[in-house]
Amino acid sequence: MKRIALALCLMATAATAWSDEAPLTYDRISLNASAEAPVENDILVAVLFAQAEGPTAAQLADDVNTRIAQALDQAKAEAGVKAQTLDYLTTPVYRNNRVDGWRVSQDIRLESPDAGALSDLVGRLQQQLSIRSVGYEVSPARWAEAEDALIGEAIANFSERARQVAEAFGRKNYRIVDAHISTGGPTPFMMHGRAMAMDAAPAPPSFDAGTQDVRVQVNGTIELQ
Repeated sequence: MKRIALALCLMATAATAWSDEAPLTYDRISLNASAEAPVENDILVAVLFAQAEGPTAAQLADDVNTRIAQALDQAKAEAGVKAQTLDYLTTPVYRNNRVDGWRVSQDIRLESPDAGALSDLVGRLQQQLSIRSVGYEVSPARWAEAEDALIGEAIANFSERARQVAEAFGRKNYRIVDAHISTGGPTPFMMHGRAMAMDAAPAPPSFDAGTQDVRVQVNGTIELQ
């Protein structure tokens, strides 16, 4: 009698464990759809640098600091231009496996929605600085606006694809089990510049803004009914 009671207890425990597991599912299909549109770059970004090399690190630092400070003053005088100092490096220069001098450098980042004004500023700054890179970006506000406009289209494309899949399998309907909406982010388009500053002010460089593709993707699972 005790053995029968024990067997029944074990069967009840197994049934409870089985009921706690996820139910079996059938006719589920994973699919994805997307919507894409070009958006125009609207922010010009330039990274310039001052560099000096010689036997005395302190003198080199003074030279670099002076040129960067002058560049910051010129940038602040331009409406709509944002300026930010970046990496400051002091590194030894080796010759025949011995320290023969020092190299000091610092970068400055400039950005503006007014490409003409920043292009002109970069041209003037090349008298004292070198161009490390110049490129266009999409502002966060413009990128978000483009994504918002594409979300509805991407969802509609997903729904249409789900309908087509259900129809192809001979089913009249489907339900969405789960769905995920994903978006990317803007990618800076960089153009590398000259490695040395000019002796005289050159003509302002010309840049073409171009576009980037904004893409919204919907990934999900449907269950045919």
